[in-house]
Amino acid sequence: MAEVTLGRTNITVDRNGFGALPLQRIPLEDAVKLLQKAYEGGITFFDTARAYTDSEEKLGHALSGVRPHVFIATKTAAENANDFQKDLEASLSLLKTDYLDIYQFHNPAFCPRPNDGTGLYEAALKAKEQGKIRFIGITNHRLSVAKEAVESGLYDTLQFPFCYLSGRPELELVQSCSSRSIGFIAMKSLSGGLITNSAAAYAFAAQYPSVLPIWGIQREQELDEFLSYIHNPPSMDKEIQALIEKDRQLLSGSFCRGCGYCMPCPVGIEINNCARMSLLLRRSPSASHLSDEGQKKMMKIKECLHCGQCAGKCPYGLDTPELLARNLKDFEEVLAGKEMTATNF
Repeated sequence: MAEVTLGRTNITVDRNGFGALPLQRIPLEDAVKLLQKAYEGGITFFDTARAYTDSEEKLGHALSGVRPHVFIATKTAAENANDFQKDLEASLSLLKTDYLDIYQFHNPAFCPRPNDGTGLYEAALKAKEQGKIRFIGITNHRLSVAKEAVESGLYDTLQFPFCYLSGRPELELVQSCSSRSIGFIAMKSLSGGLITNSAAAYAFAAQYPSVLPIWGIQREQELDEFLSYIHNPPSMDKEIQALIEKDRQLLSGSFCRGCGYCMPCPVGIEINNCARMSLLLRRSPSASHLSDEGQKKMMKIKECLHCGQCAGKCPYGLDTPELLARNLKDFEEVLAGKEMTATNF
C-alpha cells in the first residue's frame, strides 16, 4: 500500500483520495453505498465543499459511524467572518461531526491573511482554537494566489490542479510545498475528464511522494479502478510514458480545464463543457454529446453576448468566447459528418 503524508499535518493516507464533488449527481442511497465501499476498500481521505450542494450531507450519512477512522476536508467560499462561521456550522452539522480535519478557503481571488480586513483568517484561527478544525488549508486555480499562500507560511495544505498535463510552474509549486512541509492535495488529476487512462494518471502522481491525488468518483466502476491500485499500484513504465507524451502533444496549448469558475453565463451557456467539446468528442466519445439535449446546449453558444465576463473570471487567462466559437464550429462539422478541422484545443 502506497501512502502519502500531508506535510506538517502528519495526516497519512492511501495515495487515493476521494473527491466528492460528483456525488451531487447521484441519489443518496447510491452515494452512501459508494462511500462505504471506498472506506471498506482502504480509502480514508474524503474531500468535499459547502458549495457542492448535498455532497456533505451524503458523506455525513455514509461515514459518521466510522468518523474516527477517516479524514474529512471541506471548504468555504465565505468572504467575511460571519459567513465563514455559518458555513462552518452547516458543514459540521451535515457531515455529522464536531470537527473537520482540514478546512479550506475555496478558490479565493486573494490569499486570506491576518489583518487583511476580511476577518477570514482570524475566524479560521478561532475555529482551530475551539477544536472545530484541525488544520487550515486553501484551494486555488490561480498560480499567483497559490504561490503567495505557500510562501506566507499560513497554510497547512494547498489544493491545486496537478496532473501529467501540468507544466513547470505547477511542478515547482509541488516542490515548494514539499520543502516547506505543506501538504499538497492534487485536484483535477484527470484534467476534468480529458485524461482517460487512470493508471497513467496514478503512475504520474506516484512519482511525487508528497502529492495526494483526489479522484472525482460517482460510479462504482470508477471506484473499483482506484481500489485496485491500492494493492496493485501502476508504476511509470515505457508504455505509460509513451501514452503521457502523446497526450501532452495532443493537449498542448490553450484548452478549457472544465473548472467552472467562468460560470454562470448571462445567457445560460454551459461554458465548462461547451468550451472543451472538441476534446471530449475526440477523447471520450459519448452519444450524449450529440444527443438532442447536447445539441441544444452547444447551440446556446450562438447567443453569446461577448460580454467578456467568462474570460475575465478564467483563472487560466483563456479567451473563452473564442474557444466557444471554435468548439461550436467543430461540433457542427461532426453533426454534418465531417472531420473536425479546428486545431490547438
